[in-house]
Amino acid sequence: MPCLLIRAFALSVFLPMAAMADSDAKSVIRQQFEAFGAGDVPRAFEFASPQIQGMFGTPGNFGLMVEQGYPMVWNHSALRFGGSRTKGDDTIQTVLVTGVDNAIYVLEYTMVLTADGWRINGVRVVPPAGLGA
Repeated sequence: MPCLLIRAFALSVFLPMAAMADSDAKSVIRQQFEAFGAGDVPRAFEFASPQIQGMFGTPGNFGLMVEQGYPMVWNHSALRFGGSRTKGDDTIQTVLVTGVDNAIYVLEYTMVLTADGWRINGVRVVPPAGLGA
């Protein structure tokens, strides 16, 4: 019986924390999309992890990479969230983006928890399920 109580307590504490972390990570992604949509590249750059910021150095370099490499992020018509999973200390969040070309893109955002909260540490385009690799 005590084991069941410990499990119930753990679930009551950790499941809400996991849901809050998931919500916070999604909020960061959404805010970055909004910043790109508003043409506010410096604001979008703030949502990148320190590692990504160090790699690109300036918001301008970062914005150029996104514009050229991820046009569906730079200019999109809709987004919605899929599932998420953990990989080590990171959270991988699936995002379905409708580009201005009306194509649907599946993106996996790697999210890291920093001293400033969740930040985006990478994005990769994945083939939609059932279409092969």
